Amino acid sequence: QVQLVESGGGSVQAGGSLRLSCAASGSTYRNYCMGWFRQAPGKEREGVAAFQTGGGTKYYADSVKGRFTISQDNAKNTLYLQMNSLKPEDSAMYYCAASNYYCYAASLTSGNFAFWGQGTQVTVSS
Repeated sequence: QVQLVESGGGSVQAGGSLRLSCAASGSTYRNYCMGWFRQAPGKEREGVAAFQTGGGTKYYADSVKGRFTISQDNAKNTLYLQMNSLKPEDSAMYYCAASNYYCYAASLTSGNFAFWGQGTQVTVSS
């Protein structure tokens, strides 16, 4: 079991930046694929980025490549999502998630992630 708590959301103008944090607790944090997902009203949940906590390839949705960066602080058991050059279409509820699968298998498919945080809202105005 992994417990996840997101923070860092807020309102920002287009072109601005935000950093989301996800504090993880519970089972061995280092053995999970950790990911960020988002869901806008009326839309399906979308995978944004994923990262194997033990190190390895980072995965990004095409829509955020070059603008978002996923990273971790092992000492703090915290996952981050640095979001730069934000666009109004980035507005959504952002969720942190953990998967028992390795990231190359879990990919950015929400159904492969068993543990979820409560979400943090990001609003980007034009």
